[in-house]
Amino acid sequence: MVMPVESIGALHAFVHAAEKRSFKLAGQIVGLTPSAVGKAMQKLEEQLGVSLFHRSTRSVALTDEGRMFLDRCRTILAEIEAAQAEISYAGAAPRGRLKVSLPVEPTLLLPTISEFGIAYPDIELDLDINDRFVDVIEEGFDAVIRSGEPKDSRLRHRRLGAFAWCLVASPDYLSRNGTPATLADLVQHRCLRHRFPETGRLMPWPVAPDPEAVALPVSIAATMMEPLLELAKRGHGIACLPHFAVHRSIESKLLVELLPGKCEQSGTLNVLWPTSRYPLPKVRVFVDFVVAHLAKEFASLSFDAR
Repeated sequence: MVMPVESIGALHAFVHAAEKRSFKLAGQIVGLTPSAVGKAMQKLEEQLGVSLFHRSTRSVALTDEGRMFLDRCRTILAEIEAAQAEISYAGAAPRGRLKVSLPVEPTLLLPTISEFGIAYPDIELDLDINDRFVDVIEEGFDAVIRSGEPKDSRLRHRRLGAFAWCLVASPDYLSRNGTPATLADLVQHRCLRHRFPETGRLMPWPVAPDPEAVALPVSIAATMMEPLLELAKRGHGIACLPHFAVHRSIESKLLVELLPGKCEQSGTLNVLWPTSRYPLPKVRVFVDFVVAHLAKEFASLSFDAR
């Protein structure tokens, strides 16, 4: 079956209806009334000869065939967008608004972002700086930088570098409370813990094969890493932070690394962006720029991920 060109609009409406589970919300995005979206979906189902949605008075849900069709539609629409971009931007200088999400880590990332802004003045940077999990596709990000292993098949990624976790505290805190000599000593100390904003769970410290089994106290918890770094420097307790976030404070003796080599896990920092065979020039140059510059930053660190 060959679908008419006007069905491309129906595919857009279908994808939004599937993701929002609502004809009304999909209509708000594509500029149609809920009834118009419903009629377009009915016509699409007639063309395909299958039911794409289970319908109720409050919401819609995909059928098995609808889920299969959704994956194909995302690929089709991404290819159409890429083809349009390739034609529209061929030979053009990178420009336009670039929406990027960054974790709260000023010492490593913001200098690189600042240099990118100078190198590409025609690109308008829209920065979302926080440690929460973001849905790149749903929230309309062009690129994100995050730690951890990428799991979303809709995204491409490139590795920026590997890092180790460090236990750190200020000299003042250690003079008042003593220096832990073993991992078991940590339970006697004030621990500054990171809480995942999405789930409310505390991040386990990677100090044992089963970090969840280590019952560490919680003196202060925060949903972002930066406050924990500042609290550690001000003598409020021991924090577990990425080495790239604390190495300058260690070198300047504002912080002391504790129990070196005892953190048993390392992490990776990646840049991720929506899959497209022909990414927009602004996305392509951003990815290439941060990969090149942050690779140098990681290489310059004297501490290798263990």
